[in-house]
Amino acid sequence: MSARPAIPRVGDLAELVRAPAALTVPGDIVAGAAAAGRALDGRVALTAAGSVCLYWAGMALNDWADREEDARDRPGRPIPSGRVSPSAALATATALTVGGLTLAALGGGRRALLTRALPLAGAVWAYDLATKHTALGPPTMAAARALDVLLGAGPGGTRQALPAAALTAGHVLAVTRLSRTEVAGADPAAAEEAMAATAAVGAVAALPTAPRPAARATAAAGAAAYTALCWSAQLRARRDPRPERVQAAVGAGIHALLPLQAALTARAGAVRAALPLAAALPLARRLSRKVSPT
Repeated sequence: MSARPAIPRVGDLAELVRAPAALTVPGDIVAGAAAAGRALDGRVALTAAGSVCLYWAGMALNDWADREEDARDRPGRPIPSGRVSPSAALATATALTVGGLTLAALGGGRRALLTRALPLAGAVWAYDLATKHTALGPPTMAAARALDVLLGAGPGGTRQALPAAALTAGHVLAVTRLSRTEVAGADPAAAEEAMAATAAVGAVAALPTAPRPAARATAAAGAAAYTALCWSAQLRARRDPRPERVQAAVGAGIHALLPLQAALTARAGAVRAALPLAAALPLARRLSRKVSPT
């Protein structure tokens, strides 16, 4: 193993936090804000930036917690390869958490910090340090993404944003359960379970709720794109459950958050906000060829 640099390179830190995967995070905030009827203004942008920081914190903390496992199974990751020291990874996770909470407070105020951002940060740290390898792992991750949607809604928009949060949580729960088999390979039943969850989430996301035809059509298109993207990869994993197929299905599930978020945002009537989310999918998939989202 090569000597670890005192100060990691930016590219190595980007790989540590899986930087491109954060493209799937602001959509949680947008979907929650749209559902609650919040104006998509600078305060929502600050909240989204805080959410991205918390996501990156979780990725850095994940690699710190899994550094011994990665030394066996993923020796090319930044910590086992010697490009980032464990202490630097932990410091990165801590700094990003503080930054994320600060931005969330600026965007949503003290109440949003206490009732949304702090529980979200707690769920992120609990997943990486305590629940990841237990039966509580997938529910913890799902709860974190649901809290992310509710963070966007703000303290007063909980009821309106609960359906979007629940659909997001259902998708993340299925993807996280499938991800637990991405090293050893999946039992076909795991892929079938993910396919069933995808079908259910996609069907509900496509249900017409917005009054305007354009919003309803955009929501239906987003839900269809979400289902097709997930299903195609999950079906390949079911037919051929080798680790690389499962990893591809998990990656597709991460990217599929974008059309799902677009559908949820459009269902709330915010078509203009939904379109950039859908348009970000090709960029996210292209960037994932340089930095894996898993």
